[in-house]
Amino acid sequence: MMTPISDSKAVGGKTYSRSAGFSLLELLLVLTILGMASILVVPNLGGLESRSFRAQVHQAVSLLNYSRRIAVVSGQPSTASFFTVEDPRTGTASRNSVGRWDSYGTTVRYRDSTGVEIEVEDKIEITFYPEGGSTGGILLFSQDSQNLNISVNPFTGRVTTQDLDEDGEVID
Repeated sequence: MMTPISDSKAVGGKTYSRSAGFSLLELLLVLTILGMASILVVPNLGGLESRSFRAQVHQAVSLLNYSRRIAVVSGQPSTASFFTVEDPRTGTASRNSVGRWDSYGTTVRYRDSTGVEIEVEDKIEITFYPEGGSTGGILLFSQDSQNLNISVNPFTGRVTTQDLDEDGEVID
């Protein structure tokens, strides 16, 4: 007759298994994996606002470059519209607008070619012409302590960006 092999003990009518918990090695392994994951994830969480701001500025630059290309290719003026209103459904773009950019927590100021700077309260439009020129100016974006400007050359329509420090000075 064979004796049943089992990993459990019967004590007082109840059966207890020896493998009812986790071993120390298993717990240490899980804690090590969690520690390594937190080292990789936590530093990236701090830069989410910065990446969001950079993504908005990148979207604005893309819209300006797209508007410039459309004007040259189609032979018609095209406009990039920048809205800073709370509700993006309000406000309408001009008839020849090729796209719109909506602010999400980013403050936008506009400096025209004469140096006059205004806070954009509703919308601002930059028009590009078929020969390559534009209405030009500088769009100054800021969010928290981050500042960046997008410069649009009125003669060539070329779009460039510059990082700014907290005082609005260009960072080299």
